Amino acid sequence: MGEESEADRIARQEEDKLRERRKAKKGKKGLESAASKRLAKIGEGKVKRPGAMGDAAVPEADPLIERTIKLRKWFEQHRQTAGALIAIAVLGGAGFLGYDYWQGKHEAEASAMLAQGIADEHGTVSDKDDDDTDKRPSLYPTFKTADERRDAAIAKYREVESKFAGTGSAMLARLSEAGLLLDKGDAKGAIAAYEDVKASPLAIADAQVRGRALEGVGFADEILARTDAAAKDKHLDDALAAFKLLEGIDTKGFKELGKYHEARVLQAKGDRDKAIELLKDVHTAVSSPDQEHQFEYLEIVVEDRLRELDPTALPPRAAKGPPGGVGGAGGGGMPDMNDPRIQELLRQIQQKQGGAPAPGAPPP
Repeated sequence: MGEESEADRIARQEEDKLRERRKAKKGKKGLESAASKRLAKIGEGKVKRPGAMGDAAVPEADPLIERTIKLRKWFEQHRQTAGALIAIAVLGGAGFLGYDYWQGKHEAEASAMLAQGIADEHGTVSDKDDDDTDKRPSLYPTFKTADERRDAAIAKYREVESKFAGTGSAMLARLSEAGLLLDKGDAKGAIAAYEDVKASPLAIADAQVRGRALEGVGFADEILARTDAAAKDKHLDDALAAFKLLEGIDTKGFKELGKYHEARVLQAKGDRDKAIELLKDVHTAVSSPDQEHQFEYLEIVVEDRLRELDPTALPPRAAKGPPGGVGGAGGGGMPDMNDPRIQELLRQIQQKQGGAPAPGAPPP
């Protein structure tokens, strides 16, 4: 009974094998659990993928990527701030475009009104009734008198100055107004207008505008010298100073024009020799055949004044054309300033200068 039968022995061996399998299975589960824990810890960190644009980027290798990553992080952390900045940028761009459009429209309106003033200034003077006038359309309005025409133009120019202050059109209107005030005999008003133009950014940037303003100041001072006898010398000195500034403008033609005006003032002051010296300098410059002259009439008036002060300085002017032409009746050599062709040339030159007296023409 105490002996183990063959069946019992087989059963015992099977139980032993079963226990061994269970022990082996239990040990594997522990290893798997430990491995899972390690994988979980690894998952808590950042997975680095070579070649991907992420935190694995090496700053020293590519600073641009580093800055991009930082910028992306900043946007993620400050979404509201970033959105506000983008909105401000968009609104700012729209505001700039709107202002640019408004500014262009503003300048266009100023230019249109300035053109109306110029049209009035060059309008037709006629005392005929409407039924008698030419019905053809004209760019220029018609006025009964020259004074009415001048006053209408001044009013337009002042409207431009008032409505569009600070614009280039306003300064050009002020310059044109100054010329009309000079024509009217209002020397003090003209000087005030010319000084405004001379001090403007437009005159600083544009030598032509600055030159016209300086020449106008000199003309106005000459008028004051004739109307204010007690202060004649002072006004002539002021005119001389303005023309010296005109001479100093570094633009072709202004040096000679300034010297010519200085010679006129010196002649008025009684310094004939100095006037002749300046006129000779100007004549040498403007009579050079290889020079392009900005002021077409300057050579003629310089020669006429030089012959007047020193008949030996230049040979007599050769007669041109038939008797009674520009050369004078009988070929006298001196131009007839009342000749319609001379007057028309003066008028054209005056128009080119925006209403200012032609170079060399005495102030009104």
